[in-house]
Amino acid sequence: MSGRDPFCQPRRIRRGAALTLVFTSVLVAGAATGALPQSQGKSAPEEVRSAGSAAHHADVARAAEEAMADGTSPVQAAKRAVSRSGDRWGAVYSPGEYEEFEESLDGQYTGVGLWARSERDGRIEVTRVRAGSPAATAGIRPGDQLRSVDGEKTHGRPVTEVVSLLRGDATDAPAGTTVRLGLERGGRAWTETVRRAQLSTDSVTVRRLAGRVTLIKVDTFTKGSGRQVREAVRRTPPRAGIVLDLRGNSGGLVTEAVTAASAFLDGGLVATYDVDGEQRALHAESGGDTTRPLVALVDGGTMSAAELLTGAVQDRGRALVVGSRTFGKGSVQMPSRLPDGSVAELTVGHYRTPSGRGVDGRGITPDLETGEDALQRAGTVLRGLASSS
Repeated sequence: MSGRDPFCQPRRIRRGAALTLVFTSVLVAGAATGALPQSQGKSAPEEVRSAGSAAHHADVARAAEEAMADGTSPVQAAKRAVSRSGDRWGAVYSPGEYEEFEESLDGQYTGVGLWARSERDGRIEVTRVRAGSPAATAGIRPGDQLRSVDGEKTHGRPVTEVVSLLRGDATDAPAGTTVRLGLERGGRAWTETVRRAQLSTDSVTVRRLAGRVTLIKVDTFTKGSGRQVREAVRRTPPRAGIVLDLRGNSGGLVTEAVTAASAFLDGGLVATYDVDGEQRALHAESGGDTTRPLVALVDGGTMSAAELLTGAVQDRGRALVVGSRTFGKGSVQMPSRLPDGSVAELTVGHYRTPSGRGVDGRGITPDLETGEDALQRAGTVLRGLASSS
């Protein structure tokens, strides 16, 4: 951890801060979050909080303050208050955890290289493993259940807490330290010890497929990924179609997702969202490529900012969506500082696609539903679009 004053206001909630869509169900052994731009005239998160969410925040802040007075953990007290509130996507971070959380958005993080999701029954499931990472070397696979981290049971815990354990935030564990993981696969349980490493997200990859198809894969929307998508589109050969692969994309910075949408749209609406009933809108930049054939590839791991992008290109007739129904995370969280300097991310509203569809709890249904052969089917659809254009 840096030498920054532990009671200072975290950068993402300083004056002029952004609202945040937090992707607490799928995190990169670090965290993925998404920032929604704040409307003009609002200089701090607290200024847009209505009575309902203000009361929610007040309860969490009061719990932290009382714990400070009692000499107990304010962070744990705040987490219990969030849990009691029923806010499924709410989360609480210590100052150090929140700093690490932000650093992961810059494309660098210390961890083991696995993505995980909180299932509705409380289990933590590995959704993806980074190639060449400590987790991959240990033989961990997508679909494995993560049962414990250094002896701490994970069942029922928010993924933010599980990620904190993986990273070793409580002890400021650096790269090179070990972490013991309790895992389960097909009824077989075992323990694996892995060594943390300094990793980069490399969130956008591009490759050429047969039949004049370019595949742009976006793992998460970290800083600069929207620009990378736009550059990839500009570099795509003339008359080649694009598959935008958002499978397993846990979300990320919403501003980056909007920038990515701008690669395919010539301005116009990307999504609307509300903060305590106040309606706001996100718009694409002008000048995107609106003629090149486009297929968006999604699955049950496609979440939040990735769903926002999917809904935009689907509703506006810009792309055919292929794959399986997306996760359905469409709620808006806002960060605010607690009395001890920790940060609470609490739900304040929801976003909708350009046609007004709600995503939260519903997900997005593809135009063409398919399973393991999704990429092959996407390529077939894309070549059909190209031949008819």
